[in-house]
Amino acid sequence: MTDFDADRAWRLHPQVAVRPEPFGALLYHFGTRKLSFLKDRTLLDVVRSLGDHTSARAAIAAAGVPAASAEPYVGAVRTLAASHMIVERDA
Repeated sequence: MTDFDADRAWRLHPQVAVRPEPFGALLYHFGTRKLSFLKDRTLLDVVRSLGDHTSARAAIAAAGVPAASAEPYVGAVRTLAASHMIVERDA
């Protein structure tokens, strides 16, 4: 399992395709053949912008999530890291 730290830089895995849906999005990993559901459009914004920010926490904040409400998003991004939908990148 990946050691997740929300204060490090992350990005979408290069083998993951994102399909936006009215409820959020579907993520499909072509390497592992895993499918993940994002049940929130804000979480989709976070995932899409991870590569543009210095940390997962910064991507969450940039998506308009107040710090006091960020923990569910941190948990969701942690789950995506554990399933290799996102990977750590050099900052």
